[in-house]
Amino acid sequence: MKNRTVDVVVIGAGPAGYVSAIRLAQLGKKVTVIDRAELGGVCLNRGCIPSKALIFAGSLYERMNHASEMGITVKGAAIDMPKLVSWKETVVKKLTGGVGSLLKANGCEVIAGEATFASPKSLVVKTSSGEETLTFNQCVIAVGSSPAKLPGFEVDQKNILDSTGALDQQSIPKTMLCIGGGYIGLELGTFYAKVGTKVTVVEAGPGLLGGVDPALTAVVQKNLVKRGVELKIGVGVKSQKTVKNGVEVTFADGKSEVFEKVLVTIGRSPNGKNFGLEKAGIALDDKGFIPVGPNRETKVKGIYAIGDIAGQPLLAHKGSKEGIVAAEAIAGQKTVFDVLAMPAVIFTDPEIATVGYTEAEAKQKGFDVTIGMFPMAANGRALSVAEPDGFVKVVGDKKTGRLLGVHIVGVEASNIIAEATLAIEMGARVEDLALTVHAHPTVPESLMEAAEAALGHAIHIFQKKK
Repeated sequence: MKNRTVDVVVIGAGPAGYVSAIRLAQLGKKVTVIDRAELGGVCLNRGCIPSKALIFAGSLYERMNHASEMGITVKGAAIDMPKLVSWKETVVKKLTGGVGSLLKANGCEVIAGEATFASPKSLVVKTSSGEETLTFNQCVIAVGSSPAKLPGFEVDQKNILDSTGALDQQSIPKTMLCIGGGYIGLELGTFYAKVGTKVTVVEAGPGLLGGVDPALTAVVQKNLVKRGVELKIGVGVKSQKTVKNGVEVTFADGKSEVFEKVLVTIGRSPNGKNFGLEKAGIALDDKGFIPVGPNRETKVKGIYAIGDIAGQPLLAHKGSKEGIVAAEAIAGQKTVFDVLAMPAVIFTDPEIATVGYTEAEAKQKGFDVTIGMFPMAANGRALSVAEPDGFVKVVGDKKTGRLLGVHIVGVEASNIIAEATLAIEMGARVEDLALTVHAHPTVPESLMEAAEAALGHAIHIFQKKK
């Protein structure tokens, strides 16, 4: 076993780890990155990026088949799944290759291997060529999360899939059961519904997309039903068995049904085990996360934790921001993770994007809430691209005029939310959005008009005088 000393070690090369490594290098640190799988982590390889590639393709295919109302006739459109999956992989490789190039250009050493703590200052790293011990000055833990397991529904990536398996299917299943009505299940379920699969979504909770404003969810739910997706809400799954035509699933209500594929998407669990954290003196909390301070340092001096392993929300961009904060703290800068506005996007159809307090949360916090809503059906750009479903909802504080939250369901929601995030982060008022001139015709005009609606003077919808 070899022994050597390094400056800073980053365990994990996902959107938290690789961003932290690059920032550390920019700040003059000598960085060693260790990842047992691949650069880019789940996000680039088996999550955010490949799923959005498939979702885009599914939407394109669906639009082709419904273009006749615009006077466009498309004949013979078909999905070639092996080719689609291959194209998706080219997108992934471009991005992961870019990450590798950036790490190399910044002078980061990359080790393909498994790291385990031997002490609060050292790691044992197993690679294909053997083992070595690294003694470090500082360490950043960015080991991410994995799909949560459902007892009795063990994933084999043949009949029972997790999100990874769902992204690599070589043929279109005739039927699919999505267990879990969260964002992963609905995103992937929507894709398969668009390409011809008869999709059923089962959710044990009281509704889809828990934590999202129910008014936004209702728009997505309506569109799922329109596409032929069957929804079983408030119903759990009991058991499953393999049969000739796929998987026979028995639900909590005693009814059974056979599906060609079953997709388990009940959330994600932090990867806190099998890294020897106890030898470093680090204990996980009761939910499996590593407790961290304002600058993402753990209770062990010199060891930081970022990304999914450091707690909710489990979002790539949250991990990236934490990675920058940890890097700057290691470099001696005064910095803390003090994000006021953390956006979230769900790539259903239509898209959902949220930032800040929901109406219910704002009321619970004691604010005197004012609401402004503007329908996409009144937005010229949304109509001109045949995407009239949804709305923008602005949440403000009557007393101060401060913008508290923005919640969008509709076309380009994932893009519009950036402006709302900046506004909240800067402490803007609802009036600031209303006074800002927005280019016409664009979908973001709907944000301005929702702000105007909150103030009682939206132009393109009628409001009774108060």
